[in-house]
Amino acid sequence: MVYKNTIQAITILIFLIGSVSFAQEIVVHDPVVIKQKDTYYLYCTGNGISVFSSKDLKKWNPEPQVFKDKPVWADGVAADFKNHIWAPDITFHNNIYYLYYSVSAFAKNTSAIGVATNTTLDPKDKKYKWVDQGIVIQSQPNRDMWNAIDPNLIFDENNTPWLSFGSFWEGLKLVKLNPDLKSIAQPQEWHTIAKRKRSFELADTDPGDGALEAPFIFKKNGYYYQFLSWDLCCRGEKSTYKVVVGRAKNVTGPYVDKDEKPLNEGGGSIVVQGDENYFGVGHNSAYTFDGKDYIFYHAYEKKTNGTPRLVVREMFWDADLWPILK
Repeated sequence: MVYKNTIQAITILIFLIGSVSFAQEIVVHDPVVIKQKDTYYLYCTGNGISVFSSKDLKKWNPEPQVFKDKPVWADGVAADFKNHIWAPDITFHNNIYYLYYSVSAFAKNTSAIGVATNTTLDPKDKKYKWVDQGIVIQSQPNRDMWNAIDPNLIFDENNTPWLSFGSFWEGLKLVKLNPDLKSIAQPQEWHTIAKRKRSFELADTDPGDGALEAPFIFKKNGYYYQFLSWDLCCRGEKSTYKVVVGRAKNVTGPYVDKDEKPLNEGGGSIVVQGDENYFGVGHNSAYTFDGKDYIFYHAYEKKTNGTPRLVVREMFWDADLWPILK
């Protein structure tokens, strides 16, 4: 999730594996990555969804934004929407690229998750064209105690598609999609996959203080690992973001942490958090590229008073098959 006025200036991308780091100036927040042939494409929060490409995960080149103009339905969800689109998610399925994204208003669940499709990610390809498919899920104040932002698509062992999403309110949700990946399956099947205690004396229209968001489900080692972000992003030196994880044998859960505490009861094992270099880190994604597992996230750097940096690190697994970062 991204709050307004958080990444209006140029930030620097940090690539970090072991002790090696590379820097390049790009605007980035809430990163997701996919590889097409020999090129990596990074999608992130920004005006019309920001895009960058790389051959080596080190040097990134700017590409055209996905939406030159805001989606035609956006103002109907968030009035006077400025085309600053949050938290994309990218998937390749049946020879089509599906790009989910969030349209929202600050600190409200006046939100919707849309999806756009393309047959290629290369802007130089004559077939390159993003086609918006409209709203997949929408949340409304005074109706829903969940927030339709921060999407992530996952397929289960039966190749059934599920969309995880959410921020604050009554936790993170998982809903089954139709095979077209554009709509909710009927009859509807919903699950709460992570939740933190909320002070329910707050109004239903208030996001509350159960600070969690940005689920990302990564299938590995016979488990579904749910990564998510705790606490507060987008506040510079006051950012307290951290990445936690739980896992389950089934995509619908129940997800538990290392101590077997359910994520939907406040559980979560720390993967990475702020340290002497960063105030907070979060909103991650995870992938396997060329036989190696990677985690991507943004971090608020102390030496630049909380400038958000993108960090990419190789991810390993301990003896009990929990993710660790070296």
